[in-house]
Amino acid sequence: MTNTVRPLEPSDRAEWEPLWRAYLRFYETELPREQYDLTWERLHDPAEPMHAFGAFDDDGKMIGIVHAIFHRSCWLPEWTCYLQDLYVENTGRGKGAGEALIEAVAELAREKGAGRLYWLTHESNATARRLYDRVAQNSGFIQYRKPL
Repeated sequence: MTNTVRPLEPSDRAEWEPLWRAYLRFYETELPREQYDLTWERLHDPAEPMHAFGAFDDDGKMIGIVHAIFHRSCWLPEWTCYLQDLYVENTGRGKGAGEALIEAVAELAREKGAGRLYWLTHESNATARRLYDRVAQNSGFIQYRKPL
């Protein structure tokens, strides 16, 4: 399978949303409708430091998505790129779509002069971790959250 990866365009919303919903379902999360609208708007607002890419199969069907956010860091002089969401539907898994999406974000981070690209995953996500262990280094950090 050849994976074509490109930035998402406003006209891609109908294909993007089911993939993002599936990603959120995987993590047992539900968001209000307004958040889908707000996220989509932010992903296409040039004033926002947010970006989205889609992976497409040979038939042009979107089979994966990735979202990335650039932010400042106290540890680096350059921007930092956070790969926030990565999802590939079952038919595209194990065929290079996930790696191609990660590499698209890495290339964007290089173009923008970022000093680091990082992401998180749940410790139980064995499928994704096999890919991540192959293409990146596990920093060993554990994330904590405090409800606000």
